[in-house]
Amino acid sequence: QVQVVQSGGGSVQPGGSLSLSCTASVFDWDYYAIGWFRQAPGKEREALFCISNSAGETFTADSVKGRFTISRDNAKNTVYLQMNSLKPEDTAVYYCAATTGAPTSLPDTYGYWGQGTQVTVSS
Repeated sequence: QVQVVQSGGGSVQPGGSLSLSCTASVFDWDYYAIGWFRQAPGKEREALFCISNSAGETFTADSVKGRFTISRDNAKNTVYLQMNSLKPEDTAVYYCAATTGAPTSLPDTYGYWGQGTQVTVSS
């Protein structure tokens, strides 16, 4: 069973930065494609990034372009989400998800999900 574990997040003022990490205790982590999603109250789950097992980005949401970046370090079994210039509308629960298939922006593509991390941006 693949267990995806997230860390990071929290509360920050507008314009601030936060980072999230995503990891799993599997020997073949570099075989998995990863997606970062978020869900705000009353809204559908939104895809932010998809990154392939070779660290090639396959999708970036317009809402975070130029502000958020994704990277992965397969030697550490970790994918990172760096969030800069945060806005109140970025407030949501953020999720990391993994798939052994091709990464897409569709949540149903992913079979393994992290526990979710609250990110709150407010003054």
